[in-house]
Amino acid sequence: MKKLLLLLLPAFVFAQSFMLSNIPIPKTYVENLDPYECDTECMQEYLDNGMVFSFLAHAYAKLDNVEQNDARVMFISIFNLGSFSSGKKLKIALLLPYKKIGKYASSTTNACFAYLMTKSHPFMLKSYKVESESVEDLTAALDAMRKDGFEYIIAPLTQTGANNIIAINPALHIYFPTVNKKDVNTSSSFLTFGAIDYKAQSDLLLKEAYEPLVIFSDRSQTGKKLAKYQSEEFKHPTTILEDENSSSSFFGDTLSVFSQMQEKKEEVAPVVTPEKEVINYYVSRRTTNLESYLKDNDKMVDSTIFINTPIIKTGMILSQLTLYDVNETNILSTQINYNPLLLSMTQYIDRKDMVVANSITEHNNVLIETNALLGNDIEYDWINYTTTIGIDYFYSLITDDEKTYYSKIKNNQVDYEIELLQPARSRFVEYVRPTREKNFPEEDLLEKSE
Repeated sequence: MKKLLLLLLPAFVFAQSFMLSNIPIPKTYVENLDPYECDTECMQEYLDNGMVFSFLAHAYAKLDNVEQNDARVMFISIFNLGSFSSGKKLKIALLLPYKKIGKYASSTTNACFAYLMTKSHPFMLKSYKVESESVEDLTAALDAMRKDGFEYIIAPLTQTGANNIIAINPALHIYFPTVNKKDVNTSSSFLTFGAIDYKAQSDLLLKEAYEPLVIFSDRSQTGKKLAKYQSEEFKHPTTILEDENSSSSFFGDTLSVFSQMQEKKEEVAPVVTPEKEVINYYVSRRTTNLESYLKDNDKMVDSTIFINTPIIKTGMILSQLTLYDVNETNILSTQINYNPLLLSMTQYIDRKDMVVANSITEHNNVLIETNALLGNDIEYDWINYTTTIGIDYFYSLITDDEKTYYSKIKNNQVDYEIELLQPARSRFVEYVRPTREKNFPEEDLLEKSE
């Protein structure tokens, strides 16, 4: 099957011309001339023997066998089979600020195209380019979409662009795969947000953090925002109210304070934890040597390192942590470094204590392979993944068909599950919290032993 996909790759590449030409792509129809019915075993035999069209002749509807149905959907996409569905044509537009989003102008388009090609439903997918994310340029593009009859729009904009759309307040269904609703202020029912939640990922990771927390970030907007948020969340004093029978509470594995009771008033007294130590380092793009940060830096011994840098810079930081024998307790990172390059560009010893948060938790093999044919990645690239979530959401709204992805949308924001992973020797594996008794206070160890 993989050989067949490789042979058909040129056809897929040129198939994108539907966005530039009004000439429809020819449809292929498979007629069933077999007088006998074909059960699951029979269709598997067709697949095993490479009899693709005999298989497709019987696979005219969704199959109960998951693997066979995946093969069916893939072949429908490859051969552009005639639609088995009835109903109006899907019309979805893409709002693309090329100068702002760079390569994602192409990859998000491919993600939408790959998804729609796996559906047996006629569709129109049209791109609208804008020079900037100004209110004037966005208004003009939205007016053009409305005039062309588009009501559903995928808009991979920056936060600035999203805020300008909010100011325009169009009565159009717009999905932002690149913006999280926590970062904007709107109550519009027409606007849906699909970006992952870096803050929620940071909150989960900080439960694994030890003091002192050392944060490495670049000077990008994302890097600075994450560093500020993580610093405040880690060291901000927490007021805790507990009764006399309650046990101690923990932030990660770090013991927090007990509450105290006022015996006479029989009221719970608030107790404020001391501020935890945080060290912030901002690494410029040109910096390649971290000796001044790491060598003989006693403050970093037994610390937690939180890394908010792109994958290449992260690889450099990890290797130099080993080089200068920092001896940290663990290393944390958000979605930024959920990337297979991390496995190939670092040694295992550099990353063995690393924990990475990931929200790309749903995998559809058909869509992964269809995207791969277009040189697209939805398995690790979160923007392409969230774009696919968005086109799936719109497809379900328009056709009333069941969604392919099960991520829920709460208050107009896609709610992603978050998993903690470790970059093992050849792949990312589920994180299992290690037991580090040395970090518990002596009195707590005695209590546990009893």
